[in-house]
Amino acid sequence: MKVVLLYSPAPRQVKEWALELAADASIAQALAQCRVLETFPELQAGRLTLGVWGRKAALTQKLMDGDRVEIYRALRVDPKVARRERFNRQGAKSAGLFAKTRAGAKAGY
Repeated sequence: MKVVLLYSPAPRQVKEWALELAADASIAQALAQCRVLETFPELQAGRLTLGVWGRKAALTQKLMDGDRVEIYRALRVDPKVARRERFNRQGAKSAGLFAKTRAGAKAGY
């Protein structure tokens, strides 16, 4: 069966491996065959977060023909915090409902 394994070591960088595996192969066997853990030693240090087609998966999960196995990086910043900081940099008057106002109109209208 054919499986694709993806890992993004940094933003805008994607490493892809096309693998040919046995019919009852698991994610752990796919990782071993492509040697991604040897190529990227930072993956060995922490707990791996894996997915198949965007859904969380375990190392023991069996794969099907055409599956796409993804290795996820940890988030550096909480998305809510990042959005709040962007909004604060832009200022309340230049974002969202407050960007376009008519002269004399109430805020948000």
